[in-house]
Amino acid sequence: MPIAALAIYAIGLAVTFGLRSWMQWRRTGSAGFVGVNEPRGSIGWWSGVLFGLVMILTLLTPLAAVSEIIVPVQLPPAVAGLGIALAVIGLGATFVAQNGMGASWRIGVDHSDTTELVTTGVFAWIRNPIFTAMIVALLGLPLMVFTWLSVLTVVLLIVTVEIQVRVVEEPYLARVHGQAFTAYTARTGRFLPGVGAKAVEPAGTPR
Repeated sequence: MPIAALAIYAIGLAVTFGLRSWMQWRRTGSAGFVGVNEPRGSIGWWSGVLFGLVMILTLLTPLAAVSEIIVPVQLPPAVAGLGIALAVIGLGATFVAQNGMGASWRIGVDHSDTTELVTTGVFAWIRNPIFTAMIVALLGLPLMVFTWLSVLTVVLLIVTVEIQVRVVEEPYLARVHGQAFTAYTARTGRFLPGVGAKAVEPAGTPR
């Protein structure tokens, strides 16, 4: 099962980051990779660093199990099968949601750039479907390779996503799109439909 996990996540990362960046470059002339632009040492900067660490651990965890550096707990085949399903469905949904952003898709936030606010498709119900799908995909890791490292990887991703959305992305979108974004956040859930729907106003806006 560690070999299957390694193959699934390696292919998934290649598609959702490599292939998607290539598609973006073909369409817009930019690969969409912005990187970490937050002040060094800030909370937003750490979210970018942690995200990179999560990507590394996603592959390192099953690789460590294959190499027997870490011995995973053997779970029933049905549980491992569920892990495969979550990983495949989550990675597929990540790619679909990325494509739903069209030319506005980015990895990271360029505060000097202004992208279109996408509110159609799945984004009509969820503000961050890409992150939701990524979490679903990574929930499959400890089900396939149950170790302390796989559990830590999932926890780190959830923490990273929460920081990235609340500290970096939502303040940026609120500043750029103003009341359009405020109205959008008031009717859509942050990660799940109807959950976390709350008007996010630009910093300094009187309530």
